[in-house]
Amino acid sequence: MPIKVQSDLPVRAILERENIFVMDETRAVTQDIRPLKIGILNLMPLKEDTELQLLRSLSNTPLQLDITFIMVSSHESKNTAQSHINKFYEPFSEIKKRRFDGLIITGAPVEQMEFEEVDYWDELVEIMDWADGHVTSTFFICWGAQAAMYHFYGLKKRLLPQKLFGLYRHKVRNRKEPLVRGFDDEFYAPHSRHTTVDAEEIRACKELTILAESEEAGVFIAMAEEGRKVFVFGHPEYDRLTLEKEYMRDKNKGLDIQLPKDYFPGDDSGNRPLLLWRAHANTLYTNWINYYVYQTTPYVWEDEQ
Repeated sequence: MPIKVQSDLPVRAILERENIFVMDETRAVTQDIRPLKIGILNLMPLKEDTELQLLRSLSNTPLQLDITFIMVSSHESKNTAQSHINKFYEPFSEIKKRRFDGLIITGAPVEQMEFEEVDYWDELVEIMDWADGHVTSTFFICWGAQAAMYHFYGLKKRLLPQKLFGLYRHKVRNRKEPLVRGFDDEFYAPHSRHTTVDAEEIRACKELTILAESEEAGVFIAMAEEGRKVFVFGHPEYDRLTLEKEYMRDKNKGLDIQLPKDYFPGDDSGNRPLLLWRAHANTLYTNWINYYVYQTTPYVWEDEQ
């Protein structure tokens, strides 16, 4: 089933070339169903890349999704054209009176800073608190997951001795939860980060349940409040070449960057990476939409009746 986006969103053409069903606003309003309202707070610098990655995964649900891209007003993006942001993003101040069935808060390249030093931290805290009363389930990614665990549970991130960068093997720890329904016992997922939240501190927090983790990369998926909060510490949405682009970017800058672990066949950057995580990524997002958004969100919010 389709995802509903603005008719002239640039990444729409790419999605359609990949045979992904994208519905424009005109067609969507003629269907006699209620689409799920999904907000995406996109904090990544290359916003169009992240739009494409997330929409690819969200498109696999059999439900119609009405996507709203959200921006913070307390930060000016330097890597995406302001015209794109003005046209396709809504500031939080303009959507805060609305309700959403699901919300995705992405990662951000600010993990080596203290949370309070990030220029939009106060606004992000306001958004996370707002989501508690206005969103059925919130999906936090990478730095977004670390920020949420710090804000809600006081768990601090820790700087790693070396960047966690590459493709890592994970194990499912709690098969009773529908979020990991359909997962193999072991699966791969990409990571790209300098910080982590210790697994034992997460395990000691009675509000949190670990669903998947890695011996090398730590906790990958955790949840709280029966799925009203979902925390994913890697980047399952990454496409085939995202880690390669990050590697080449840092290498060309002269930074001390290691090859992404288990990513290039034969550890040769001249070899095309194998796409080994897409199926589980799609399953993760589909399970979230189906079991933690669609199955629990009200058909009509009380203040809309």
